[in-house]
Amino acid sequence: MQNPIPTNPTAQNTSAAPKFVHYVDPIREQALVQKMKEEQNFPLGLVAGLVGVIVGSVIWALVTVLTDYQIGWMAVLNGFLVGFAIRTVGKGVDKKFGIMGAVLALGSCLLGNLLMAAIIVAREESIPTLEVLFAFVIDPQFAIEVLVAIFAPMDLLFYGIALYEGYRFSFRKISRQEYQSLLVEKPV
Repeated sequence: MQNPIPTNPTAQNTSAAPKFVHYVDPIREQALVQKMKEEQNFPLGLVAGLVGVIVGSVIWALVTVLTDYQIGWMAVLNGFLVGFAIRTVGKGVDKKFGIMGAVLALGSCLLGNLLMAAIIVAREESIPTLEVLFAFVIDPQFAIEVLVAIFAPMDLLFYGIALYEGYRFSFRKISRQEYQSLLVEKPV
């Protein structure tokens, strides 16, 4: 049996006042869950998540280059951007949306580090940043070598934060109105 939610806790102390509790109606709850599952859209969530990856990684790279410091809050931002995009567009409630959010948030951090490295190399070599990025695309091994070269143990903390935030923010939330529609009032 569901735990009752008193509508007026102070009314319980007076014997003359009617006593009511709210219960979540399991039939309404099942219907809402079914409706939410039908509204999920994994492919659109993926596209939105990829947009979040691009936006987050560009912000990550620019902030790091401009401040000459890798700020941990950028991992939170990347996880939030990716997860929020997935949640808003994909409307997911299944676990696969959270997994997608975590993977894409990690990818956003890695891409941000790669973009940051490309900007720095381009500046040092006086060549266009796009030329360095193109070199990463045509030679993925070179991109991996650069990521390994700039890796610091602190990156693991940032990546872990991004993974968690990407997972956490990727799920659709039940609105207050939806929750209210589940409640049934019963006298005690």
